Amino acid sequence: MRFRTAPLRDENGRTNEMTPHGRPKVLIYRPVDESGESHRRLADAGCTVVAEELDLDRARLLAAAPDAAALVGATFRGGLIDREILESFPELRIVAKYTIGIDDVDLDAATALGILVTHCPTEANWGGVAEGTIALMLAFLKRVGPRDRHVKAGGWRDKGLEGVYVGRRADGYPGLTIGIIGLGRAGSRVARLLGPWGVRLLATDPYVDEARFVELGVTRTDLHTLLRESDVVTIHASLTAETRGMIDANALASMKPHALLINTARGAIVDLDALCDALEGGRLAGAALDVFSEEPPPPGARILALGDKVILSPHMVAANQGGTLKAAIPWATDAVLAALRSEVPENVCNPEALERWRRRFGHRPLLPSAI
Repeated sequence: MRFRTAPLRDENGRTNEMTPHGRPKVLIYRPVDESGESHRRLADAGCTVVAEELDLDRARLLAAAPDAAALVGATFRGGLIDREILESFPELRIVAKYTIGIDDVDLDAATALGILVTHCPTEANWGGVAEGTIALMLAFLKRVGPRDRHVKAGGWRDKGLEGVYVGRRADGYPGLTIGIIGLGRAGSRVARLLGPWGVRLLATDPYVDEARFVELGVTRTDLHTLLRESDVVTIHASLTAETRGMIDANALASMKPHALLINTARGAIVDLDALCDALEGGRLAGAALDVFSEEPPPPGARILALGDKVILSPHMVAANQGGTLKAAIPWATDAVLAALRSEVPENVCNPEALERWRRRFGHRPLLPSAI
């Protein structure tokens, strides 16, 4: 889908002096707006919009609009929007993501080049992650899959299909201890959803104030203690240099043998080979994964052969009817329009880039200011 429109002219027929080379170009490399309404909004504001599925072919992406001032899209499936890609667009001033995740963008390179990266932390996204996390936890603990297969194969009640009682009870049963790694939006929603169950909640997050832990009724602790004491560990951290490979062989060895590990954050946070070793060796009861270090897992991957020890999901925990990226579309569009007006958009993920961005683009608005 391509929108090509004439240069923006004033009432006297003169082209916009702020855009001497014509209308600023917006390259939407992975569109999500099936209606095209946001594309028309950009065009009406004075942009040339190129909207095509380009995120699986770097060469086509680089050739599509080399003079683009903005890149927009959902998760980049062609790997990383790295320095090579960013430098191939000399006029680029913003990468606006429809998603909450930005680990497909080289944030350090963007910051060094004075390019802003924005995201859309919509509730439909992180709320969907939280709900999916609870679903995965209950499906594993209540043996939903094995029970289903057992009955369909002609079986009936079997002690081996007993589930795990989750919440605290009045008869003295203490309930499970559930550890949350990352108490941001998704992790906080998980804590709120679990609150009425009466479980013991632990969390670790060095970037969250103590007030949030108190508000959520969560005990703050360090990672090692959380892993050692939790019956269920659920990951909701961003993928950074600090968290990449954080759940390695040593971390897994500190968990209880009957524990469940859930990862609905980013695959590279967990060392998948170490996880398979722990599951195969009986040092961990199970894992529920919506994300993988390589997506999709290649045929013959060890994780695919672990049967009922794992529940696997195709990176769709946030893909829900009534919970799509639709709510993010106006946010990303607003971010692009602000940046093209040389105004700082909302939801900037690399504020360290602002000084250089202002030096590069602050005096060069490509669109008139909003009225």
